[in-house]
Amino acid sequence: MIRTLFLILLLSAVLSCKDHGSSDNNTDPGTADGRVTVWVTTGNQARLLARDTTLSLVPKRTDNQGVTLTVDQAGTLQEMEGFGAALTESSAYLIHTRLNTSQRKELLQELFDREKGIGISYLRITMGASDFSLEDFTYCDRPAGETDPELLHFSIAKDQRHLIPVLKEILEISPRIRIMATPWSPPAWMKTNGKLAGGKLKPEYYGAYARYFVKYLQAYQKEGITIDALSPQNEPLHEAAYPSMRMEAQEQLDFIKNHLGPQLEKENLKTKILAYDHNWDRPDYPMTILADPDARKYVSGSAFHAYAGDVSAMTTVHEAYKDKGLYFTEISGGQWATDFAGNLGWNMKNIFIGAPENWSKNALLWNLALDEHHGPVNKGCADCRGVITISEGGLVQRNVEYYALAHLSKFVADGAVRVKTNPVTAVKQVAFKNPDGSVAVIVLNDADDLRRLNLVLDDVQVTANQEPGSVATYLIKK
Repeated sequence: MIRTLFLILLLSAVLSCKDHGSSDNNTDPGTADGRVTVWVTTGNQARLLARDTTLSLVPKRTDNQGVTLTVDQAGTLQEMEGFGAALTESSAYLIHTRLNTSQRKELLQELFDREKGIGISYLRITMGASDFSLEDFTYCDRPAGETDPELLHFSIAKDQRHLIPVLKEILEISPRIRIMATPWSPPAWMKTNGKLAGGKLKPEYYGAYARYFVKYLQAYQKEGITIDALSPQNEPLHEAAYPSMRMEAQEQLDFIKNHLGPQLEKENLKTKILAYDHNWDRPDYPMTILADPDARKYVSGSAFHAYAGDVSAMTTVHEAYKDKGLYFTEISGGQWATDFAGNLGWNMKNIFIGAPENWSKNALLWNLALDEHHGPVNKGCADCRGVITISEGGLVQRNVEYYALAHLSKFVADGAVRVKTNPVTAVKQVAFKNPDGSVAVIVLNDADDLRRLNLVLDDVQVTANQEPGSVATYLIKK
């Protein structure tokens, strides 16, 4: 009897160690040769970035049933630059103050280490205050009636409170992470209305504002932080109660062509300039800038948000200017949309599958972290949702955006290239070839029924059943 009980307990222990779709996202994403590791998130939240059964590659068949996806490794498209979110001052403040040292280290490893976590590889930060900051500020504020065209009072001291310390901790984990910087407003004394909210940049301060960018990039360099890309203005067609500024396409063209571009070149600064940085509904804006050859030579690409228009606008710009990059830089979830399954499907279809399929080299969400009250907020969106929520006491909640982002950030490595797949209507998909030769295929089954999926890679294939309303990442290594 005792021997029988011992054998039962031993068998139970062995079975419990087998991988039955654990939701532990700290598992190494690597896979043995000839194997396919599968990671799944379901719309009903029964599985959240859960590792599924490892599958084997078999010789390609000609009699497959179900949906066949053919991945063309030789059909290389754009090189990817990363996936992530915005480390606003609000996000940095929460990470810096609501978590103790060990909690912060654990969370940052989870967010930025691909082996131990989800491997975020791209961050957007704000130059001065945005609608998610602790207060209004720029780097050269002056009392009303005073100006400072020589920028003698320029200082990034307010970024040194929370943003820069958190960035330095992130860089220790992920030294190659890309960082994009965007201003919401220049100093008020440079503007037509003398305020941070709304107004325009006075033409006589175009040169001073270009030097402001130079001083910012150099100040961050002194902190050991390299800014990979910048845009001249966040949402240049939107004036708001928070720091903001209207900048028409011709005005941005003039600023880049005659001031910002030449100033960066003069100082030998290699930071990319990305035009526009606003919604999909106005592809004419960046195309106006790119149509000017003298402005175009300074511009690396165009940046887009998703609050209006359709993701296909990015392909419109790509078809006109194939030598320039496309970047997707902002979308936020919020309490206006709380259905997990619907949000998961929308984000995958439009952002994490849709943007790369329309030539984007990255995909970024808005706030990386907000608190349980959707803040701290600075006169902006009162019900936005962060990728994670950090509540009092250091409690961390992972939101739907976390899982959508993770299905790419964890498996698509730095230097990966998008590769061609055959078009099918039954599922949405995108595929990437990593520098180590592995292939990541991300598939959304937004149908109401199970899909039998055949992934064909050269002369081999793998077959899997994908649940309705689910996202799966298939990491293939031949």
